[in-house]
Amino acid sequence: MRLACRAYATHDLPQLLDLWVESWSEVDATIDFNDRRGWFTDHIAAWIREGKICRVIMDDPAVEILGFILLDSASGHLDQICVAAPCKGQGVGEALMQEARKLSAHGLHLEVNAMNHRAIRFYQRQGFTKTGEGFNPRSGLPIHHYHWRP
Repeated sequence: MRLACRAYATHDLPQLLDLWVESWSEVDATIDFNDRRGWFTDHIAAWIREGKICRVIMDDPAVEILGFILLDSASGHLDQICVAAPCKGQGVGEALMQEARKLSAHGLHLEVNAMNHRAIRFYQRQGFTKTGEGFNPRSGLPIHHYHWRP
C-alpha cells in the first residue's frame, strides 16, 4: 500500500460522510449516525472556514479515501481521526497520526469515548497519555482526555 495524504477538497465530502458514519457506527451501534450527517457536514464546513485542517489519506493513485483527520494545528486539538474498517491495522491510522504530528509539532490532545477500547489502545500505542475524564457535551457519554508531547 502506497499511502498519500492531501488536503480535503469539497468533492471529498460524500466519502468523508460515509466513512464517518461507518466509523462511529462501529463504536456505538445504538445511535443512527446517518441522522447526524447534516451535523457533520456543518462541522467540516465550519472547521475549514475557521482555517483548521482536514487531511485525507488514500492508497495512491486510487481515488477512494481510506481515512481522514480534522486537526486544529494551532491548539493541537485532534478532533477526528477515522479509518475505513478494512484498513484498520494496515498502517493507515499510524500514517494519519504521523501527519497530525507533522502539522502540530508542539503536541496533540484529543477526547475519546470511554467505550471505544480499540481507539484507546491505538492512542496508547501512539504514545498518548490519559490526562483526565469527562462527558461528551453532545451525547453525554463518558470520555477520556489524552495528550501527546513530542
